[in-house]
Amino acid sequence: MERASHANRAGVNRDEGNGSLKVLVVGGGGREHALTWKLAQSPRVEAVLAAPGSAAMEGLAECHPDVSAGDLDAVTKLAREQGVGLVVVGPEDPLAAGLADRLRDEGIATFGPSAAAARLEGSKAFAKDFMERHGIPTAKHRAFEDLHAALEYVGRLDGRCVVKADGLAAGKGVAMCESPADAERALREIMEDRRFGDAGSRVVIEDWLEGEEVSYYAISDGERFVTLAAAQDHKRLLDGDRGENTGGMGAYSPARVVDRVVEERILERVVRPTIRGMAEEGHPYVGVLFVGLMVDSAGDPQVIEFNVRFGDPETQPLMVRMKGDLAGLLETAARGRLDPDSSVAWGEAAVCVVLASGGYPRNYSTGHPISGLEAAEADEGVVVFHAGTRRCANGGFETAGGRVLGVTALGESVGAARDRAYAAAAKIQFEGAHCRSDIASRALDRS
Repeated sequence: MERASHANRAGVNRDEGNGSLKVLVVGGGGREHALTWKLAQSPRVEAVLAAPGSAAMEGLAECHPDVSAGDLDAVTKLAREQGVGLVVVGPEDPLAAGLADRLRDEGIATFGPSAAAARLEGSKAFAKDFMERHGIPTAKHRAFEDLHAALEYVGRLDGRCVVKADGLAAGKGVAMCESPADAERALREIMEDRRFGDAGSRVVIEDWLEGEEVSYYAISDGERFVTLAAAQDHKRLLDGDRGENTGGMGAYSPARVVDRVVEERILERVVRPTIRGMAEEGHPYVGVLFVGLMVDSAGDPQVIEFNVRFGDPETQPLMVRMKGDLAGLLETAARGRLDPDSSVAWGEAAVCVVLASGGYPRNYSTGHPISGLEAAEADEGVVVFHAGTRRCANGGFETAGGRVLGVTALGESVGAARDRAYAAAAKIQFEGAHCRSDIASRALDRS
């Protein structure tokens, strides 16, 4: 499934070639930093632009901090005026708002689904109904817009369930509930307190799935697709998969749970019917389809959720592992010319450890100076991607978000990559910094 090749370092090694393509990356977080890092290596890329980008991306891209990712008019104007040949949309919110539609109306090749197709992530209820229509395996569920009806339903449940805000909640609108009392607290927080705003006006309550969670990716041009490597994210805040759901506390790739048999089941039962179903319903899916799956003890996959963009922090290890031309792959998909017989080659294993602010994913302070970045990046095979940082007065960096850094390392095995990532992370300090200490431990247990 995965082609092995050796990589000694994780640094940028731009291939020879005369690039003529201008690429605009929309967004400014850790995922976009990793995508920009990889796109800048393409022999066909003349320049990478980023809107808004970040101070950490300035060495790789021409950043436009005055252009917000959510300002569709400004992003479209920037792409048009700069002669951009390909736009890669990082976050989900602009896609759900129709950014890809606007850019395509301007004749600009765009990697990212239409607003109609982005409903796969934008509405959990839509995604569930879609899966039912196309026979895609997923947990049983009920959707509610009335709090009292939802409370009555969970009160009748015997055991665990999962409560999800229907709309976009930056990956944090999911509550793993061990009891009806837990579910009641989650429902009141989502629907009554509106922790996630309008995203919580409707909820989806699902059966609890048992197994091992995995992230699977396919690049699609609306009809054909090419698969990427599987990865595993760590959503819960604390070691041992305890605590609240977050945007992701770390990730690693490859994911050994996805062997050849499991992968073929994922393709036949999930990816192919999803791409085919979206086309049949009049909304061809162009972009990266990110499927969050639960694989049970028999190796059977069920869909937990769809995402309509690259995952964060899974993108970080995927990009440092990936061999070849990312820009070429995304451009052919955006232009409807993807070669389904092509494949992506992968290097060594990679692990990303997220350093987060104290209090994340709820209340946290920012503006804390960060030290040790240069020492961490001097380590063999290490790249530090910035998720929530900004320049401070002395020219260094300070914290500016909940998830601050994604310390990512290559290694000949997941264990070796993990050791490098944690050794590098230990060199970085800022007030309140914390991380999980068990990223990729499940992979080590399988070896």
